[in-house]
Amino acid sequence: MKEVKISREPMELFKILKFENMVASGGEAKLVIADGLVMVNGAVETRKRKQIMAGDVIEFAEEKIKIQINGQGEIIKS
Repeated sequence: MKEVKISREPMELFKILKFENMVASGGEAKLVIADGLVMVNGAVETRKRKQIMAGDVIEFAEEKIKIQINGQGEIIKS
């Protein structure tokens, strides 16, 4: 599982999918979420603007990421 650090919490689910290149665009992120293809903490999530916090686990297209807080002003991949 990849760990992703965010600069602030909460952060909207669709933005994380987009910033992590799990989808090609914010519009695509919103579509896959609305279609029930994304899971947060083991449950299907259909709210595009779901507020993601440190400790949350996001699953989409056989990828799994765990969110951590960084506090440095940007998303940092580890």
